[in-house]
Amino acid sequence: MSKWIIFVMGVSGSGKSTIGKMLSEKLKVPFFDGDDFHPEENVRKMQAGIPLTDEDRYAWLMRLHEVASECAKQEGGIIACSALKESYRKLLMEGIEDNVKWIFLEGEYGLIKERMLSRSAHFMPTKLLSSQFDTLEIPAYAIRINIDTTPEIIVDHIMNQLEY
Repeated sequence: MSKWIIFVMGVSGSGKSTIGKMLSEKLKVPFFDGDDFHPEENVRKMQAGIPLTDEDRYAWLMRLHEVASECAKQEGGIIACSALKESYRKLLMEGIEDNVKWIFLEGEYGLIKERMLSRSAHFMPTKLLSSQFDTLEIPAYAIRINIDTTPEIIVDHIMNQLEY
């Protein structure tokens, strides 16, 4: 499965970064956290409790598409990115569709809110969680993984689905 780009997607607080890093270690490919690529103005907006618009997200999504395209030419990679709408996912995989796998981390609102409240030093406030659920369009083609267990078990489930 060399050169696969695996997007780990879901709402904020679903564990994308944790699971993405663990998958990266298992698969021996680089990990990229989508949050690291947000323009500063997007981060300030989210910190202020203002949901991002499609226009706000466009440059960020295009930058992540560049990262994914470069990874597809090299050894592959794991990218943690909310990718809440189908239109976002289409932008992210444009031209590299045959190299992309999607992992959707799904969980109940209450569980994710609890996880968000327990983390520190993250710019996304819990009051934006409902807007994330409202925006979410679940992809039929993604490997769906319930997050109501440990990260190790989640990664094992993903590896089994990826047939590793």
